Amino acid sequence: MCTCITYKNSGFFFGRNLDLDCSFGETVVVAPRNFPLRFRNGNVLESHYAMIGMAAETDVFPLYADAVNEKGLAMAGLNFPGNAKYRKPDGNGLELASFEMIAWTLARYETVDEAVGDFADLVITDTAFAKEMPPAPLHWMLADSERCVVIEQTEDGLKIFENPAGVLTNNPTFDFHMMNLNNYLNLTRVRPENRFSKSLDLKPFAEGMGAMGLPGDYSSVSRFVKAAFLKANSAAEKDEKSDVSQFFHILDAVAMVRGSVITEKGTYDITTYSCCMNASAGAYMFKTYDDSRIRTANMYDEDIDGSSLIKCRCCVH
Repeated sequence: MCTCITYKNSGFFFGRNLDLDCSFGETVVVAPRNFPLRFRNGNVLESHYAMIGMAAETDVFPLYADAVNEKGLAMAGLNFPGNAKYRKPDGNGLELASFEMIAWTLARYETVDEAVGDFADLVITDTAFAKEMPPAPLHWMLADSERCVVIEQTEDGLKIFENPAGVLTNNPTFDFHMMNLNNYLNLTRVRPENRFSKSLDLKPFAEGMGAMGLPGDYSSVSRFVKAAFLKANSAAEKDEKSDVSQFFHILDAVAMVRGSVITEKGTYDITTYSCCMNASAGAYMFKTYDDSRIRTANMYDEDIDGSSLIKCRCCVH
């Protein structure tokens, strides 16, 4: 369960809530330009674009949940159980394990257009990172300042959807979420007019009634609608401080409170962390469930020409 959004005002921002019932050893990691990226299809990128994002701790490969590269291209993987269908590798076309998708894309491409142009023959394989780490069922949101797409591989094959809403959650498939927005086309941020009956003197008795019917539950379908509405109607000053504040407020509106969602295993789903990336500045800002202070790491504070993965030093924003 997760929610991912784009935001464009003073600059381009990208980020997400990661909703999970446990930690995955997450830490902010920079993959510098000369860290060798070794892919299971045999490709090795000895040099590439630098990137920063939240990853599981490992020294051999950056297992990113979300990240942005030095060119401003950003990507996140979100849970997609039941719908994600990976393939067995057979040596045909561009084969990538699901855990390699973010690192491969951000290492090689400057824009969404470039990446999508190379994804015509992409096959996402079921290769596991390790025996104790089976492939997670995911779909991905990929965005730059001009274009946003969703990448899903289902039983029907690989699909790349244009994403004008700049929002992604979880099941069902992305085309359903966009179709479902039509059910809410009467929502408005302004005071509503009486459309019920001309013969009745009906007036709003409180502010905010134009958005009555906006979902507030934690389902992926409802979170998609609410995040899309809030993002589309956002108003903030054109400076980074205002944009970062607004970005986190939007994510907070669809964040999970401990105890409000109990999984099949009897555990609590919570918003483990929320992040916001300033794509043009190489900055990764985040807060956790138990610490609402916004912490910042910047790839340019590190040796981005280095050859080892870097666990970032983070400061309070």
